[in-house]
Amino acid sequence: MTTWQTIRLDAPHEGVRRITLADPDRRNAIGTLMRRELIAAVTAVRDDAEARVLVVAAEGSSFCAGADLPALFGEPGRPVGEIRQTLRAYYESFLVLRQLAIPTIAAVQGPAVGAGLNLALCCDLRIAGPKASFAATFSRIGLHPGGGCTYFLTQALGPQRALAILLEGGALSAEQALEHGLVLSIADDPQAEALELARRHARLRPSLARDIKQAVHLAATGDLEQVIEYESWAQAESATHPEIAEFAARFASRD
Repeated sequence: MTTWQTIRLDAPHEGVRRITLADPDRRNAIGTLMRRELIAAVTAVRDDAEARVLVVAAEGSSFCAGADLPALFGEPGRPVGEIRQTLRAYYESFLVLRQLAIPTIAAVQGPAVGAGLNLALCCDLRIAGPKASFAATFSRIGLHPGGGCTYFLTQALGPQRALAILLEGGALSAEQALEHGLVLSIADDPQAEALELARRHARLRPSLARDIKQAVHLAATGDLEQVIEYESWAQAESATHPEIAEFAARFASRD
């Protein structure tokens, strides 16, 4: 595996890949270097034919403190268009996760703030630790939310609750995130829990896991007919694999 300065990529179980944010002294804030390394690491997972599930974890007490604000906004007087171009480049560091066909799991052991919140929400599943929090603090410093935060929170919480949090620059504790469905579960060791979940999911046939993920995405964004159309092809394809015929034969033998 490639060695980077702020990111680690390893394979803790067969079919499981783990990206670890490894800059705890800066609370894993996404600076220029981490932005590039995150994109490179996710691209490496995308191109890895043996990768079946990805876990995103972090070192230290924070999951990710957000973007490096001085790097983004430390030069007064820059044109709006130039700032926007820089922002879009930063967005890619976490949005690239949404392009993965395999399931992704965030192990959030501490605060996930701003861009760090987006990073967690770009994963398909989230396991929180007792000290995790999910903070959309943009408006507290007079900044509009970015990186898809309004979309992610509205999808997860509904428009009313998302708007209230974004206007207040508020945060959800691990318990509140669980109550509102933002996380799947709370675990004393969220990374261990995420890796165990990933290990189980990695046992699925890769094409089956990818197709189920795509069907759920369509269910969240499309209409019923689109989902049924996709499911009919995906289910038909899955029925051509030997284990289905074997199961059907065992079931028939009971009659």
